[in-house]
Amino acid sequence: MHPHLTLHRHPMCAEIIEEFQKCHVDHPIKKFFGECTDLKIKLDRCFRQEANFEESKKFKERLQAYKKEMAEKENES
Repeated sequence: MHPHLTLHRHPMCAEIIEEFQKCHVDHPIKKFFGECTDLKIKLDRCFRQEANFEESKKFKERLQAYKKEMAEKENES
């Protein structure tokens, strides 16, 4: 079972979330038999990519801060 899907928490995956939610509304019984599975797989992949993007973004920010700190130390010398 997935957590509640909110568009504002996952802007990169908004389109797939909407498709997945629509699939659940359009197929209330078939969803239990795999009708929406392909969209669920796409959604899981998108969430992983989103998480990797956030980790990469944080790493880049830390790297820039480190470079700035090192440049300041070098200027002090």
